[in-house]
Amino acid sequence: MSTIALWAPAALALVLVITPGPWRLSRNVITIAHEAGHALTALLTGRRLTGIKLHSDTSGVTVSRGRPAGPGMVATAFTGYVTPSLLGLGAAALATADQIRPLLLGTVVLLGLMLIMIRNVFGVLSVVVTGGIVFAVFWFGGRDVRVAFALFIAWFLLLGGVRPIGELQRKRARGRARDSDADQLGRLTGVPGLVWVAVFAAVALGCLFLGGRLLLPDLMLPG
Repeated sequence: MSTIALWAPAALALVLVITPGPWRLSRNVITIAHEAGHALTALLTGRRLTGIKLHSDTSGVTVSRGRPAGPGMVATAFTGYVTPSLLGLGAAALATADQIRPLLLGTVVLLGLMLIMIRNVFGVLSVVVTGGIVFAVFWFGGRDVRVAFALFIAWFLLLGGVRPIGELQRKRARGRARDSDADQLGRLTGVPGLVWVAVFAAVALGCLFLGGRLLLPDLMLPG
């Protein structure tokens, strides 16, 4: 691949994240990752997952049943905001290890499993469209297309994982996010919500730094 082709996924991801109109649409992908993090953690901690809803305003909700407090509930509330960044770091590791097909196929499988738990029409549409795009690239794309798309996935999750945390704190400052994940964690642990926002930001920025370290050497390779 040419140097331009390697830089293009990063540039496209950055444009989608910093431009208001495209971000409003593409942010649905970050919401899918966010709610998937809640759902997977709920299952891993022994909670009973009852459903996931994704809304057209890019918000979402994951409902699980179990103890209303304790480590399982804390872990479930915590993972939403950090999951996109952690997935981005994982995607960066797979892409730079030349595991492109496993990355794309694994993404399709995970979206398919998530689809089982979606409980509203917009959520189904969001997951089906996202999964359909990834599958089309996996099945029909040539190697260069698959590589570029895998790099885009990694960059978009890494960059897109940071912006919602800033948006969260702005809403909290205006008193518009009293039931946010950070505030739920505050009530569950006694640690102020602002501290949890800072932890979310530290994880997201750390993943962006580490993922960038993995991806940037590839971008600097000659064509």
